Amino acid sequence: MDQPNVLVVGAGIFGLTVAERLATQQGKRVLVVDKRDHVGGNAYSEFDTETGIECHKYGAHLFHTSDETVWRYVNQFTDFTGYVHHVYATHQRKGAERPEVFPMPVNLGTINQFFRSNYTPDEARELIARQAKNNPAAKENRQPANLAEQGISLIGEPLFNAFIKNYTAKQWQIPAEELSPEIIKRLPVRYTYNNRYFKDTHEGLPQDGYEAWFQRMVEAGNKSRGSVTVKLKTDYFKDANIKRLRDDGVTTIYTGPIDQFYDYQFGELSWRSLKLDKEVVNVHDFQGCPVMNYNDLEPKFTRIHEFKHFHPERADDVAKWPGYAPDYNKTVIVREYSKAWQQGDEPYYPINTAKDKAKLTKYQGLAQADKSKQIYFGGRLGEYAYYDMDKSFASALKLVDELAG
Repeated sequence: MDQPNVLVVGAGIFGLTVAERLATQQGKRVLVVDKRDHVGGNAYSEFDTETGIECHKYGAHLFHTSDETVWRYVNQFTDFTGYVHHVYATHQRKGAERPEVFPMPVNLGTINQFFRSNYTPDEARELIARQAKNNPAAKENRQPANLAEQGISLIGEPLFNAFIKNYTAKQWQIPAEELSPEIIKRLPVRYTYNNRYFKDTHEGLPQDGYEAWFQRMVEAGNKSRGSVTVKLKTDYFKDANIKRLRDDGVTTIYTGPIDQFYDYQFGELSWRSLKLDKEVVNVHDFQGCPVMNYNDLEPKFTRIHEFKHFHPERADDVAKWPGYAPDYNKTVIVREYSKAWQQGDEPYYPINTAKDKAKLTKYQGLAQADKSKQIYFGGRLGEYAYYDMDKSFASALKLVDELAG
């Protein structure tokens, strides 16, 4: 290819969106590099070779949005299924022989099942409000001192202990009594039987998978007056020819970790990571739903994904999707464990402690100064932020508008 006008580091949602828009709208020649062997970042999915079931390699990614600009944009590249996300959770009562399954987030069905009652919406509100007042911080007329006190002040001790306390401890690997109250700002409770997980206007999954969606974004850039060239298995920090483009003044959009870009000069930013254990199970249906949370301390994993349930419509076309056939006795699950991040792990969730915020402010100062060199940062790693998928698209589209002047 000719010398690119723009270098994009990272072929995830943010990077691909910027690349496609700059090629299509501004006629730019864009080079996208990624150290992985695929496009799509953590939203990438692949079809399991043994079963043919589509699996989300880096954990479940579910598209939902109320942003009409983003919705119009993504519909250029994929059709969406009518998938609506529901989550269920297990909890074993003291003395019970086995756990029960409850709908999440906490709603009127959860409340009535848990308290073995038939509260009306108003009665349930009164119950939760009364239980929420019965917390140490309120009794001592002070602010909650830790996550446990904060959680109890929001939904009361019984529901907090059953559904939040141990699940959060597993996520952070720290008891709730030792975690900051700032981790939980609010705990939504629905006083209806609606257990739809997301409340956005639009929701669904790409009909033929995430990889096909992202490849179409690349193709669209190449059908325009510009071009998008993707170079995989290319580490920006180890490829001198790629880094030289930045030094030569080529506009650079960097979506990797911002602290790594600046050689950790203010220290590493802290993250939580995940361990994902994939298994092919010789049954047609393992758990009856896409996601099951495990809210007690045991087992150690936080949830199980069963990918077959993300695309129930594929069972209607088993000639194309044989792994989804009703009589197909295999399924793919992933057990998800939370773990502390260390070098070499995938960074998933920014911890954002006071020390992290101070470091980030310093890195952001360097990034702001580097705009004069046509270097821009974006995406969850480049901004040290947790983004739902639609927010990554929105952030990328905003940067494209900024670059257009």
